[in-house]
Amino acid sequence: MISLPIDVAEIKGFLPPQEGEALFRLALDTAMLGPCLEIGSYCGKSTIYIGTACRRSGNILFALDHHRGSEEHQPGEEYHDPDLYDSEAEQMDSFKTFRKNLRKSGLEEHVVPIVSSSIVAAKRWATPLGMLFIDGGHSSEAALADYLSWTGHLVPGGILAIHDIFPDPADGGQAPFEIYKMAMASGLFEKRPMVGALGILRRL
Repeated sequence: MISLPIDVAEIKGFLPPQEGEALFRLALDTAMLGPCLEIGSYCGKSTIYIGTACRRSGNILFALDHHRGSEEHQPGEEYHDPDLYDSEAEQMDSFKTFRKNLRKSGLEEHVVPIVSSSIVAAKRWATPLGMLFIDGGHSSEAALADYLSWTGHLVPGGILAIHDIFPDPADGGQAPFEIYKMAMASGLFEKRPMVGALGILRRL
C-alpha cells in the first residue's frame, strides 16, 4: 500500500486502486527522465496518485482535461453525473471539483492543470515527457488524436500508460485498445505487464 494525502475512494472517477498504485510507481520510476502528463483528469483520482509521486520525487505533473466530460459523461449517457453539470452553461464542468481535490491533497505546487482540448494543447508543446498517461475521450477519434499528438514527446525509456484496455469488446470500448495495438505495431515501444485494464509500454 502507498500513502496518499487524501482518501481517493471519495473522489469521483473510474480508476481501481491497483491501477492507481501502478501509476504512482511508474511516475516514481520515470521521474529522472522528465515531467509526467496525463490526458483526462476528470475529478482528480489519477492526478492524486501521479501527483503524489511527483511531490515525492520533485517532479511535475501536467494534468490536461477540458473538463467538459467525455462522450459517456454527457446528459442521458451511462456515466452522466448531475452533480458535475453546469446548468447555466448547459455543459459538464468537472474543473471546480478537480481543483477542490487538488487543494485538499496539497499538490498544487506539483500539478499544473491545463484546461484545454488535447489537440489544442499539443500544438506548440515542446517539453519532453518521462511519462504519458492517456485516459481521455474513448471515441476512436479522440483516442487516436491523443496518441498521435503526444507520444512523440516521450523520451527513450519513458512510459506510455493507456487506460481501459479491453481486448474483448464485451468488456468495454475498443478505442484505447486500438491505440495500444498501434503503439505495439510501431516498433517504438516495449510491452510491460498489464495491471488490470492499464496497458503499460516503455519507449525504446
